Amino acid sequence: MSEDINFNPEFVVKEAKLLENTDYKSVITQIDNLKSKYNGEHLVSIYNYLLSKSQSPDILMHLIRLCDEHRNPSTLEFLVDLLLLRNINSEEEDIKEKFLNVRIMCAKAIGNQKNTDVVSSLLYCLHNKNENYRIRLACADALGRIGDRYAVAPLIEVAKDETEKSIYLRESAVSALGLLGDERALDPLVHILETKQGIMDKFSFLKERAIEVLNKIGFGGNERVFKAIKSSLSDQSPQVRIEAIEALMNSEHPDSYDIIKNVLDNDNDEEVKKNALIALYNLTDRNILDEVIASDKYSDKLKMSAVEIINEYESEEDNEE
Repeated sequence: MSEDINFNPEFVVKEAKLLENTDYKSVITQIDNLKSKYNGEHLVSIYNYLLSKSQSPDILMHLIRLCDEHRNPSTLEFLVDLLLLRNINSEEEDIKEKFLNVRIMCAKAIGNQKNTDVVSSLLYCLHNKNENYRIRLACADALGRIGDRYAVAPLIEVAKDETEKSIYLRESAVSALGLLGDERALDPLVHILETKQGIMDKFSFLKERAIEVLNKIGFGGNERVFKAIKSSLSDQSPQVRIEAIEALMNSEHPDSYDIIKNVLDNDNDEEVKKNALIALYNLTDRNILDEVIASDKYSDKLKMSAVEIINEYESEEDNEE
């Protein structure tokens, strides 16, 4: 935006004087009072101008929240300008942290508008390894919510990059791929599950997220995906095994029941067994619950889970009648 505000409507020039007040709390109060004087495009125009001029992170964060309520396309250029702002002229760590939060809020607000015109700016931040990882996380999430197919390949690159220092960024990229639902993500997600050494064993939640996304995208008759999910039932993390059970349950693969039944019979974690029991019940009927209750090979805790499932579902059926 031009430094000269004379081209702006008179009401924008008038309200720009708000920023002359050095008390940010007072400014925020006055900004909120603008709603009683203006509406629609006029209000957004004022917010946009204040976004371009304010040097206060507190005021900027408040303005971003207000702009996110309106989600007017005219605000995008101002949000992108703030997102790309990296060099803050302050030695105070508190101020730097606040401006970091400003940029994170911008990425979220950009994502909420679902406008594909800003994908390149989000990708720029995502791929910049010198950028703060929290900014990159927010940009990955925004790309997923925008849903632009051009973001699939870059997100795949991040998800499968084993040299990436931030495991949280890889997880966020995986989650974004789940929102996009593109089948091109299947192979890199399977690769995450097939990786057996190093950082992958330590950060099992990345595997959890990969299975969750595979489940969401759907893998039909893809045998490589099916085998990777099946192998995940041997993972050291109970939560990974639980995610794998759910994915198998939803896969409609003819071997799913027998595989999950094996988990019910042989896994050493009671919570995993309970999830296997629920999956088997969903795949068939209450016979599996009766079998568990009647058999001596299952623990009392699992028997109680079977009773609870029967009581819960029979109660729901009675209410429906």
